[in-house]
Amino acid sequence: MTGTTGQAGKKGRLLYRLLPLAVLGAGLVAFFALDLDRFAGLDALREHRGWLTGQAENNPLLTGLGFMAIYALVVAFSIPGGALLTVTAGFLFGTVPAAVCVVAGATLGATGLFLAARTALGGVLRAKAGPALRRMEEGFRENALNYLLVLRLIPLFPFWLVNLVPAFLGVSLRVYVIGTFFGIIPGTFVYASLGNGLGAILDAGDTPDLGVIFMPDILIPIVGLAVLALLPVVYKKIKARR
Repeated sequence: MTGTTGQAGKKGRLLYRLLPLAVLGAGLVAFFALDLDRFAGLDALREHRGWLTGQAENNPLLTGLGFMAIYALVVAFSIPGGALLTVTAGFLFGTVPAAVCVVAGATLGATGLFLAARTALGGVLRAKAGPALRRMEEGFRENALNYLLVLRLIPLFPFWLVNLVPAFLGVSLRVYVIGTFFGIIPGTFVYASLGNGLGAILDAGDTPDLGVIFMPDILIPIVGLAVLALLPVVYKKIKARR
């Protein structure tokens, strides 16, 4: 009887740990199943442009907070379209206020997903990890802030993937939040500033170039920041060899 009770307790704890991640996964499925993605494109922005700009002008604080909350949910549920949403923020609020809303919202949402993934699977995966994965985990954790800054600065991998992987590699919450907050600032400013010209783009029936961040004039300075973030890691490795 005691063994059965213990197994039931373990299953209950496992379900409890999986619940937050399951809710986020179910939310993503529901987003597409309910056809809510029709509100996430340029067509929806064109249709509701007047109402959105009116809200931003008449209730800037409340609209900004609401946008921040929506952005946090988009990131937490791993819903695609963050770049376009950032451009929209620049269009509605201007570059600097938009960047503040986006960075705060994205950091909150990413942190929520990180905590859900770490609670649900982080400990289980680390317990079953082999020697090679453990060495990679130790190496990543030793320079977690530097590596995370590089991953956030340069969009080599999808944003949702960079949200999840640190949770499985034992990165601390403090390092994760700091690396996410500061790492997304440059890219956010690029897309928010693009939003300043979104009105003219919509009037012309065109589409904003979301690949602007890969233009040499923009990408090279961002890569330079990533190189600076890696310099302490390189220095430590050279010093350890000596």
